[in-house]
Amino acid sequence: MRVIGTAGHVDHGKSTLVRALTGINPDRLREEQERQMTIDLGFAWMTLPAGEEVGIIDVPGHRDFIENMLAGVGGIDAALLVIAADEGVMPQTREHLAILDLLQVHRSVVALAKIDLVHEPHWLDLVREDIGQLLEHSGLSGSPIVPVSSATGEGLEQLKHSLEQVLSTAAPRADLGRPRLPVDRAFSMAGFGTVVTGTLVDGALEVGQEVEVLPGGQRARVRGLQTHKSPVQSAVVGSRVAANLTGIEVRQVRRGDVLVQPDSEQATTRLDVRFRMLADAPQRIRHNQAAKLFLGAAQRGARVRLLGAQELSPGDQGWLQLELEEPVVARRGDHYILRRASPGATLGGGVVADAHPSQRHRRFDRAVLHHLESLLSGSPADVLEETLAGLGVVELGEAVRASGLDPETAERALGELRERDALLFLAGEGAVPRPDQRLMARRAWDPMVERIRRLLSAYHQSHPARSGMPREELKSRLEVPARIQGAMLERLSLAGVLIEQAGRVRLPDFQVQLTSEQQLAATTLLNRFRASPYLTPSWKECLQAAGEEVVAYLLESGRLIRLSEEVLLEPGALAEMSGKLRLELEGRGEITVAEVRDLFATSRKYALALMEHLDRTGTTYRQGDVRRLKV
Repeated sequence: MRVIGTAGHVDHGKSTLVRALTGINPDRLREEQERQMTIDLGFAWMTLPAGEEVGIIDVPGHRDFIENMLAGVGGIDAALLVIAADEGVMPQTREHLAILDLLQVHRSVVALAKIDLVHEPHWLDLVREDIGQLLEHSGLSGSPIVPVSSATGEGLEQLKHSLEQVLSTAAPRADLGRPRLPVDRAFSMAGFGTVVTGTLVDGALEVGQEVEVLPGGQRARVRGLQTHKSPVQSAVVGSRVAANLTGIEVRQVRRGDVLVQPDSEQATTRLDVRFRMLADAPQRIRHNQAAKLFLGAAQRGARVRLLGAQELSPGDQGWLQLELEEPVVARRGDHYILRRASPGATLGGGVVADAHPSQRHRRFDRAVLHHLESLLSGSPADVLEETLAGLGVVELGEAVRASGLDPETAERALGELRERDALLFLAGEGAVPRPDQRLMARRAWDPMVERIRRLLSAYHQSHPARSGMPREELKSRLEVPARIQGAMLERLSLAGVLIEQAGRVRLPDFQVQLTSEQQLAATTLLNRFRASPYLTPSWKECLQAAGEEVVAYLLESGRLIRLSEEVLLEPGALAEMSGKLRLELEGRGEITVAEVRDLFATSRKYALALMEHLDRTGTTYRQGDVRRLKV
């Protein structure tokens, strides 16, 4: 699941363009609609030409609402930079671009909007040239520029294709199996209670799952999940999610909180960060000055401690230790923005090196600076392992390419990881692993195994009379590409994590168990089948008499066979009826459903179900109103 974020100057047509692309008005507030100006985050979604559904976060363009804009762009995969053709590059265009660059959003498409308002033949060429110069020294250099008109629809399809192409170059989201949902909106709905929304930046969320809301530490349970207003049982990494929570009131949640798996994260009031200052920042940064930190959807007051420098000038880079006024949830590698406290202006940004430093550092300690550099850059083996952990199950060649390491360095890194036993190959590993061999980081394997054990354990607890979870259901919940699901299940089976039998999957120590009441119900029901073998209880009657779990057990164990939606028979009765029919057909050549009904003194519904079953299994075939034996 991918998410696109808009960017651009106020009144350049971002929300209008989103509405033209999606049919959804992202301006949900009455004030926004009355003023025709985006104030807070808006959300929409659309389907790209190849069928992928993507979310869109629409952000305010006015400088007074830049801090609302920052709450929405932290979890996006690509930017839709909107520049009005009749005005060209404007101040907020530059500031939004600088923010995207600091957050290392390096994929974008430029929508040259409102082209229906431009009548000078060469004006668009001039604006294009200006945009190219603007992007040239940023991470978005080379972004496609697509002229569009929301009013006439011109260029909208090309814009969708360009977005699709840009998103196709994005590596899969890193998934460490630790759900993390930064909350960008919290509200209450009548009949549902507390609802929070955000972009799931790691792990998966499931209905019924217990969660923790940090930094407050409140526990809640996921009552329901939606993605793009469609209910889902499990929300995957990278998707826009609305989570309905029970056990917590809306006043206990605010923008910037983070939904996590209980006890998987700790909030912090101190961060060690790498910082890059904008070249056109309005002032220098001095030790101990106040600032505002924007990380994920959170905004926090901060005190800046400079490490290794007396001050930083516009364009400089360096290390900071940030002391926060309130706790925040962060991880190594998270990107952030730093703004001047007052008057508001973007100073720069960077990446978190240590989210939980144990102490305040001495400012000019070289050992501290070396430690931070190592944490952020890491060895080639660390880089390759991190890449594998982020990609999940992947071919070795693809992992090496995604890591950015040259072949020789990657080979050495691979050898080191094999020595550490940090890799898990899905198929047999040779002395020299092949580029097409599928593997994963062992540290990602363990959470996956634990997740599957939890899934199966929960299924066994809910359905103790069933022999296991249907294989296809488990495959759909593995959250790995369909092309490797079979290999994954095979590897799980070889590892003894699960046992697969007759299309169902179970834990090795699980055994079907019926309660005494269920055993009695099963015996009673089977007696009814034996008492009237050709006119048996219907599906609905079976459920009413014995319950869904008992009926499922009887079907799975082969003690009953379901011929149609309503008709069930015992195997012995089915064999007997099939044998009699074969003899009849051998003697008569053909038979009608009515004659089958009379032969067994049953109803037409049962006779028809029997004949259709024999058709499916290749015993008979239909010709007009009669059946004949299949040679």
